Amino acid sequence: MKRMLCTMLAALLAVFPTAWISQARAVSADAFQPRLDTDTSCEITVVGSYSNFEALEAEFESFNEIYPDVELTYLKPDDYNNLLGTVLESKEPPNIFFSFPWMYGNEKYHTVFAHMEDLSDPGLDLDLDCIRPNLLRYDADGQLLTIPIFARNYGMLVNDDLFEKEGLQVPTTWSELLAVCEAFLSKGYISPMMGYSADPSSCLMSILVYPEVVAALADDPEMLRAANEMDPVAGECMRQSLGSMMQLIGKGYIDLEKCNEISDNYTQVILRFFEGDVPMMICMGDTVSGTAKRESQSEAFSAAPFTYSFYPIPLSEDGGYFIDSPSVEFSVNKACNDLDMTNEFMRFLISREELNKMALVKRLVTPTTDLSFSAVYEPFGQVPAERVLCPEKIGITDPLFVQVRNAAYLVGTGAITIDEAVSRYGSLD
Repeated sequence: MKRMLCTMLAALLAVFPTAWISQARAVSADAFQPRLDTDTSCEITVVGSYSNFEALEAEFESFNEIYPDVELTYLKPDDYNNLLGTVLESKEPPNIFFSFPWMYGNEKYHTVFAHMEDLSDPGLDLDLDCIRPNLLRYDADGQLLTIPIFARNYGMLVNDDLFEKEGLQVPTTWSELLAVCEAFLSKGYISPMMGYSADPSSCLMSILVYPEVVAALADDPEMLRAANEMDPVAGECMRQSLGSMMQLIGKGYIDLEKCNEISDNYTQVILRFFEGDVPMMICMGDTVSGTAKRESQSEAFSAAPFTYSFYPIPLSEDGGYFIDSPSVEFSVNKACNDLDMTNEFMRFLISREELNKMALVKRLVTPTTDLSFSAVYEPFGQVPAERVLCPEKIGITDPLFVQVRNAAYLVGTGAITIDEAVSRYGSLD
């Protein structure tokens, strides 16, 4: 019996170590492998427009487990957007800096683009395949000067518990949206849909209208050309979505007087939603990013917490759109000190695991192909591929967006009619 047990144990030990070694090798192959001397000592600075960036600082700590003598720092210079060019030309320029889609084509940022390294260089070995292809923007020379770190989308925060309490389903079509708004209104909810409405730059009106305009222009190259050239004929691309918006306001599903009580499109939108009596709060993913931190800041939410999710707004019978756009991008200053280690940090950061970790901490949309990375954003992961649109890929410019934004605000607040907005496209200030 002893000989038999010894023989069986020997056989098992002959098999299992092999399996363990194979598994360890597989894990090791997937893990980040340093390419530089891990005893390297240097400083890397990242500058951006966030007041604080805990998610990135957590990545610094992880990188320091591999390169312990690399000092990484995040800074927010004063007046970042206006002084970025000056910062890059300074005696101590940053290694990595925030860049944004609206910088493209803007003469003001010519100096900034001149500092950007081509991140598509195969020698850098960045895992670009982990990022949704629509978010990667190559210039006319085939260079990739910016890489998305977070993405942006448009939608509505939904109080899932309210829908369950009232026996209603979250709407996925236009007719369903009208029906649930009417149901909530009849049950005594003053404004079934709310949002920030005091300023055109981030008003609920543009969040409602813009996705449908993007979709209309994606299917009509001639109209897109006219819209980018500020041709008034392009105003027709806004008519349908402006009409849908006014129907929601006209029926009392959006009470603008109540919305006007919200004083900003970030903290106050979140705290108002956390009061617990708003079924649907219209906002952007950038606003959703602040929800986790503010749960404890809301007395109402602390006393009566509820589950919530972020959904596309269905302004058509086919459902809502996932307007998938870069929110924050990173660029590397090709003239910086310690460029090799800077690129090594970028190689560490641009991976499915690290980008998703940052998105979870910041509660923003990940730029990776894992659309259902978070329970809050899971509804966007279920949007059909044909309804996921990237404005930058389509060719929508910032001046075009400004016209749509202004039109939506002016029509929504009653300053002009839909016909006037359509006819005045290109000159809506």
